[in-house]
Amino acid sequence: QVQLVESGGGLVQPGGSLRLSCANSGSIFSFDAMGWYRQAPGKQRELVAVISSGSRSTYADSVKGRFTISRDNSKNTVYLQMDSLKPEDTAVYYCYAVRLPTSPEWGQGTQVTVSS
Repeated sequence: QVQLVESGGGLVQPGGSLRLSCANSGSIFSFDAMGWYRQAPGKQRELVAVISSGSRSTYADSVKGRFTISRDNSKNTVYLQMDSLKPEDTAVYYCYAVRLPTSPEWGQGTQVTVSS
C-alpha cells in the first residue's frame, strides 16, 4: 500500500531555504522513481526533480544548482532541499512515486510560498 505524506512547506523569504519531505507508509525500495512536481496558480503542473531507484537524479532547468533531491530507503522518505528560493518557486509541491508500468501515486501536496 502506498500513502505518500509531504511535509516541510511554508513561508520563506527570497534567498531562503526549505526542505520538503515525502514519507511513504511502506517501503520505497521497490519504486522505480520518486520525485516532485509543483503547480503554481494558473499554471500547469511541472516536474521539479526526480530520483531513480539507483539514486540518479534529474532536475528542471529552473531549479538546477538550487534544489537537491535525495532518498533514504531506511526511512522510506524522499527529500527535496530547496536553497536560494525565488518568488517564482511559489507553488504547491506534490510528491509522487512510480513502479513501472503502473500509474504513479501522489501525495496531497504542500504549499511553498516565497515572499518578503
